Amino acid sequence: MKFFVDTAEIDAIAELNDLGMVDGVTTNPSLIKKSGRDIIEVTKEICAMVTGPVSAEVTATDAETMIAEGRKLVEIAENIAVKVPLTWDGLKACKVLSDDGHMVNVTLCFSANQALIAAKAGATFISPFIGRLDDINLDGMELINDIRQIYDNYGFDTEILAASIRSANHILDSALIGADVITAPPAVIKSLANHPLTDKGLATFLDDIKAADIKIL
Repeated sequence: MKFFVDTAEIDAIAELNDLGMVDGVTTNPSLIKKSGRDIIEVTKEICAMVTGPVSAEVTATDAETMIAEGRKLVEIAENIAVKVPLTWDGLKACKVLSDDGHMVNVTLCFSANQALIAAKAGATFISPFIGRLDDINLDGMELINDIRQIYDNYGFDTEILAASIRSANHILDSALIGADVITAPPAVIKSLANHPLTDKGLATFLDDIKAADIKIL
């Protein structure tokens, strides 16, 4: 499974990248706003840091302007994936940009039907939003499972990019189902290392080291 980091914070990306935990990055207007940086400037810096796809989202809602914005965004770096919403205009933009040879991440997916039509339009990635479905008492993992089955049935190349990840369990369940990629905030990715029994065991080891006055250096 590939790990994309869902942030525009350079330091957070760098820390995970140094550990080999970054296969790509996803950004959106909200994350850019949080970073306080210019969209072109921060996206260029991220693209220079990581080798995998960096999703940069268009701001328009009509197909013509989305296509124009997408063509401007891909000039930033070769690893840009243009992020478009799963609307009819977004699908039109996806088809044109995909036919141009650019990576396209179709976002805000909430149904298997939407994922099917995005794959038909040539999406490189489909981003189903797990957490937001959970918020309205629907099963986000059921959606991931349905998309996986449909894509496998027909051999679609579109990669399932599980998004709106809120917890380590979301990542585990996505991996078990077979999502190709997850994108999550840095804190959620780092939480995968946590377990109370690890903490308990380490505390015991430290007590014994102190009692026995064990030194290596």
